[in-house]
Amino acid sequence: MTDPAPPSPPAHAPGPPLRRWLRFGLGLLLGGALGGALALAVAVWQLRAELPALDRVTDYQPRQPLSILTADGAEIAQFGPERRHYLPINEIPKLMQDAVLAVEDTRFREHAGIDWIGVARAVVKFATGGRLEGASTITQQVARSFFLSARRTPERKLKEALLAWEIERTLAKDQILALYMNQIYLGQRAYGFGAAAQIYFGKPLSALSIAEAAMLAGLPQNPAYANPITNFERARQRQLIVLVRMRDTGVITPEQWAAARAEPLKIRSPLAAGVHAEHVAELARRWVVERFGTEVYAQGLRVTTTLRAADQAAAWAQLRRGVLEHDRRQPYRGPEDREELPPEGTPAPELERAAALALKEHRDDEMLRLAIVLAASPREVLAQLATGEQLRISGEGLRWAQGALAPRARPGLAIQRGSVIRVMRQDKAAANGKAEGAWAITQWPEAQAALVALDASSGRVRAWVGGFDFAEQNFDHVWRAWRQPGSSFKPFLYSAALEQGVMPDTVINDAELALPGAEGPTSWQPKNSDGRFDGPLRLREALARSKNSVSIRLLQQIGLPAAQGWVQRFGFEPERQPDNLTLALGAGSSTPLQLAQAYAVLANGGWRVDPVLVERITDARGQVLYEAPPPPPLVEAERAVPARNVFITNSLLNEVTRSGTAAKAQAQLGRGDLYGKTGTTNEAVDAWFAGFQAGAPGEGALVAVVWMGYDNPQSLGDRESGGGLALPIWIGYMRQALAGVPVPPTPVPPDGVQRAGGDWLYDEWADGSYVRQIGMHDSGPLPGGTASAGAR
Repeated sequence: MTDPAPPSPPAHAPGPPLRRWLRFGLGLLLGGALGGALALAVAVWQLRAELPALDRVTDYQPRQPLSILTADGAEIAQFGPERRHYLPINEIPKLMQDAVLAVEDTRFREHAGIDWIGVARAVVKFATGGRLEGASTITQQVARSFFLSARRTPERKLKEALLAWEIERTLAKDQILALYMNQIYLGQRAYGFGAAAQIYFGKPLSALSIAEAAMLAGLPQNPAYANPITNFERARQRQLIVLVRMRDTGVITPEQWAAARAEPLKIRSPLAAGVHAEHVAELARRWVVERFGTEVYAQGLRVTTTLRAADQAAAWAQLRRGVLEHDRRQPYRGPEDREELPPEGTPAPELERAAALALKEHRDDEMLRLAIVLAASPREVLAQLATGEQLRISGEGLRWAQGALAPRARPGLAIQRGSVIRVMRQDKAAANGKAEGAWAITQWPEAQAALVALDASSGRVRAWVGGFDFAEQNFDHVWRAWRQPGSSFKPFLYSAALEQGVMPDTVINDAELALPGAEGPTSWQPKNSDGRFDGPLRLREALARSKNSVSIRLLQQIGLPAAQGWVQRFGFEPERQPDNLTLALGAGSSTPLQLAQAYAVLANGGWRVDPVLVERITDARGQVLYEAPPPPPLVEAERAVPARNVFITNSLLNEVTRSGTAAKAQAQLGRGDLYGKTGTTNEAVDAWFAGFQAGAPGEGALVAVVWMGYDNPQSLGDRESGGGLALPIWIGYMRQALAGVPVPPTPVPPDGVQRAGGDWLYDEWADGSYVRQIGMHDSGPLPGGTASAGAR
């Protein structure tokens, strides 16, 4: 019997060596995984130990700029490296919050700092050949923004995830979202959505439309690449993506999506300023830094000035219009510069790029727009603005510069291809920066001007324009320009004369004078601005007509010492006034601000007031750090000028605006409560108008002073005057400032004044014993400084 055969081994059973290899491989894999997990755990433990404390987010202290504001809250300027308007989460509109979450972190309210679904989606997309996308949540972006660099390394990503987890454990979702929406950089130096709304749209976040909110929500991905000022088309494409996400996540309806998609967006020009008060902003900045130190640039201090936004806007617009109107009466001086352009026939896109590049180093202006000439002929000029817009100028738009377009125009004057010129809209809206009307060639003016307006009782400044353009010339003419006030000084001399027995009914001879001077016994023969002498005039008529010879005779009558002493009551320093008869013609020195303070004495009834420009300063939490003291009471013990003197002097100034050199004031404004005086110095080097509106009972009178002249003193023109240059600016400003202000009752005469013979006089002169005539017996030269014969 044979032994049975041994059983055969299974066909596919692994042999001992294969099993060993499998076990080895599995063990290696598990060991590697465990080792990797252990290594990751060690790394996490080490990195957690290195993580910074969360104080920067738990006690958020945003770097907020120093802000300068008007009294009614309009922003004038910000100073600091970051432009930010901090808003607590309850002040950020839900629409803005939802727009950001729709595109940046849809599951923000559900995840714990890391969106694992988003991570998985990004990995799958990359593994299947797609582009690597970030899957950072809002919380991770907060961690990166506050604690980490922008470098993409595994260590940074791990730290970012750990910080996000810690932040989620420590803060509520709304706190995290508030951090993100106030800290994120959004281009154009804007940090946070509050600042971005102002910079890109010129409005608060609460006023944004769906389309505008979507535009801002698209900025965090790449603010430098896709912000609407740098590249509108890129920003627009990003906005459309945000709108789709808002629709798909239910933030907006399909109908709202369609409407927002079709809504045209008006992006605020970088040239535009909310309120032009740059000279005031600089004054306030310097004052605050001197008081609190340079740390104010990041502490969020808010400086509230006394300016009123509407008053300031009117002052700036009217001053600019007045200076430009004067400049239009001067010859065209030629292009500002000349740049090389590609030859004619160059493709349009290439020419546009070259033109834009050529203008890059030149400064644009919101009213006097910068342009480069692409083609020029006597009939038409084709030019390109710095913004890229091309325009054709013809007809009236070329009239002023016609000589520069002539075939044989001299080289420095000629407008030709490559010339850098200024253009502006030719209509009434142009002065306010509006975009209507045809274009015309213009030029940057050479003359300067200043306007200051203040409340006569409190000294609070309502408007302050220190020059035509702060960026071009930052010298503040309101308080630093010491110029001859000319005839605008005469009312203070007339006020002095009232105390010496000269009354409005006094007759003074307006006749030629020959007075001694430095070059000989009769070297000074002052003339009247109208070129004629009208003979005997009442004091009231003489001031209304601004008669120089009458003012000199008046000063001779009362004497230099009495006049010099009296004008100090109005704040004029004696060392800045001449010690001779030229004092009568305003040959001393004053600034627009000092002159406004002097007229305020007349406007408020006889008291000197100090100007106030800063009302209060608060910190980022609203705590008051400084507040201007309340206006001092106007009590008799502090009076500078008697009430009856002020009353009669003001009646003379009212006559100036009714029938005299400033008659356009009452005629154009249609109100009789206006007082003031024009001023024009020799050869029209300085042009002035100083005046005020009386103010309703219980309210301060409004004083405003306008000056125009060249920084390098020279004539403004043979036929120019304060009435022709400064007065129209004053009227334009007052039209806005007095809109809706009722005309107050006629002033009640104070004690010590009565009306006799058709005019006002002091009670003690009711018997007619006041000075009745001055200079009526003049014959030949009068000795300088000696009172002429006069009858009482």
